[in-house]
Amino acid sequence: MSERHAPLAMDAARFRALGHRLVDEIAERLSRIPAGAVNPNETPEALRAALGLGAPLPERGADAGALLDEAARGLFEHSLFNGHPRFFGYITSSPAPIGMLADLLASALNANVGAWMLAPAATEIESETVRWIAELIGYPSDCGGLLVSGGNLANLVCFFAARAALAPWDVRKHGVGAGPALRVYTSAETHTWVQKAADLSGIGTDAIRWIETDDDLRMDLKALERRVAADRAAGETPFLVIGTAGSVSTGAVDPLPALAEFCRAEKLWFHVDGAYGGFAARVEGAPAELAALREADSVAVDPHKWLYTPLEAGCALVRDPMKLRGAFAYDPPYYHFEGRTINYVEYGPQNSRGFRALKVWLAMRQVGAAGHRQMIAQDLELSRRLAAAVDRHPELERFTQGLSITTFRYVPRELRGRIGEPETEHLLDALNRELLDRMQRSGEVFVSNAVVRGRYLLRACIVNFHTRPSDVEAVAEIAARLGAEIHRGLTKSTAR
Repeated sequence: MSERHAPLAMDAARFRALGHRLVDEIAERLSRIPAGAVNPNETPEALRAALGLGAPLPERGADAGALLDEAARGLFEHSLFNGHPRFFGYITSSPAPIGMLADLLASALNANVGAWMLAPAATEIESETVRWIAELIGYPSDCGGLLVSGGNLANLVCFFAARAALAPWDVRKHGVGAGPALRVYTSAETHTWVQKAADLSGIGTDAIRWIETDDDLRMDLKALERRVAADRAAGETPFLVIGTAGSVSTGAVDPLPALAEFCRAEKLWFHVDGAYGGFAARVEGAPAELAALREADSVAVDPHKWLYTPLEAGCALVRDPMKLRGAFAYDPPYYHFEGRTINYVEYGPQNSRGFRALKVWLAMRQVGAAGHRQMIAQDLELSRRLAAAVDRHPELERFTQGLSITTFRYVPRELRGRIGEPETEHLLDALNRELLDRMQRSGEVFVSNAVVRGRYLLRACIVNFHTRPSDVEAVAEIAARLGAEIHRGLTKSTAR
């Protein structure tokens, strides 16, 4: 062939025209989100039909401009918006606009941030981003770390570092079966990532010691001490204690200072799952125990939770950078890397790695540490305000308020005096399950659920810089109104 004409190629003028048009469309659509529904409330069949899905792969291509217009329209009209000011369902933040633009810029570079020589600028920016994240939460800034997809993988990276560092034999070479059974200790409130890590690491989920919690859903230190001692007496090998800095259900924070002291005394690796609450460590009004993050051997945090970064962005921090290399580095002959630079392929499980750090780095430069602390503090205050609104309502019962999570349920007036009776509790669980479904489908507000001490509850989590006081006040009003409607319906149905 004398010349090549690639179907995917696009000249600068065409790219510029389509890009400008798409940015204009996104900006317009974003401006309409607060006035629209949080959730489109569609069946899977209706959604597939609306998006024209189900057709075979086309043999011939289509116009790029038309495709982008169609995609933008379809996605904005048929998506759940975690950037909506009344999205309180999960710990996924509203995305920062500079992060959206940063993802475009990172995609244009298409850097593989696995090796310095492949992505020198991106590697150095990621290194600085890791250092800044450590500084923001009060962790030693000379630590090792890297950006990963999210909290599951960030925690898993730290788990593998602990396993390689504290197993009394070469566990990477000989496997977990070459020595005594390895044991992990964590609160009953810990996220399910620990089960994935135990499974993938080969120690098995039976190696997890689920330690009971106190009345505030925090790990019971005495129970931990007893279990570690019992396992050692049985010839097993305790190696890792996991503290939770903000549980998924209620925002509970374990007694991190006491856990750090215990791990030092027992020569155990102390890891903190701070995927949610870690970024509040130096924020006024947050639990004082979060300051003990600095004592941990490793910490996982999620910029796409409470740094308002677009997905995906998690971060693993390890006090001793060499412990990461000890868990992941290999030196095959087809690698030719310089030892004086960071090659992130040696610090985690991925070889091919996207430029996740750019959107975090630019946002941190845009607002600084003070700006992030301000927004997190405002989320904390709004959650307390929501709890107060629930407390004021005669048909709502609050259960917990921790960090930026409030849990509560709808209780009809006539059932208030019968709370705790098995029949009443069964009825309230059923009522609040239906209430959650109704609230999510209504489009007015989006909350999720939690089960606390056997009670089925509504759960509102605020990690959203678009949320206003009026939005949190509306949650109590909507829950009470829809709850009353459901209760009336159930009462009429029973009367028949």
